Parts: sequence; structure tokens; C-alpha cells
Amino acid sequence: MSVTSDATTTWQGSLVEGSGEIALESSNQGPFAVNWKARSEGSDAVTTPEELIAAAHSSCYSMALSHALAGNGTPPQRVETTASVTFIPGTGITDSHLNVNAVVPGLSEEDFARLAGEAKDGCPVSQALAGIEITLEATLE
Repeated sequence: MSVTSDATTTWQGSLVEGSGEIALESSNQGPFAVNWKARSEGSDAVTTPEELIAAAHSSCYSMALSHALAGNGTPPQRVETTASVTFIPGTGITDSHLNVNAVVPGLSEEDFARLAGEAKDGCPVSQALAGIEITLEATLE
């Protein structure tokens, strides 16, 4: 069975002066404001395509790692992942850095590092982002 997720952006105006709204149609969330200024300069009030990619990457990776840990017989108590996606105007999206902290009773640091790396490579969003550098910082608490 396949699942298709939908999002719609309505944009008005030129790239630099215009703005838009993103609606996450599949989950009926939003709208979320989006504009070039936030994308090229940063903002704490307006989202960007890169922030949405970061949300997708962090959630997908957390799921992949949780699955790998459970398959290892060491299910996690908690997995917290932050993805930081970098955008350079004129260049594009250059990288995504995953920073994960997890509480996994009974797991060695070595096994955690191995499983965390395998989850990074196996995460479907990581695979979709294969054209950029993906780095990982994994901490077992």
C-alpha cells in the first residue's frame, strides 16, 4: 500500500517582494507563511522550504533509528533528533546535519553509533536527499 502526502503553496508576487502560504493538505495543518526574505536571511516567524525539509528529515530519521533499535532488541525510551538544513542563496541546499540524543537502556556506545549510522543511510528522506551532504552527531544518554 502506498501513501501520498500533499501540500499546497499559494504564492503572490515576485520572488523577492512576494509571499505565500503553505497548507499541509494531508494532515489539514497550516497555513504557514513563507517568503524569500525568511529563506535568504532567516526568520523566527516565517517558515522556509528548508525548515520543512528539516522537519521531514528529523522525523524520518527518528523513526528509522527507533525501528533499528527495536530490531536490535534494545527499544529506545526516547529519541530526539534535530535536523539543520543549510540553504545558500545562489547555490541552493548544501547539507543536512542530524543531531540525535537517545535514551536506550542496555545499549553500548559502539552499537548505538553503528545503528545510528545505519539509520541515517536507511532513512527514506536521507535517501531522497542523496544529492547533498548528510552528517550525523549521535549521543547516547
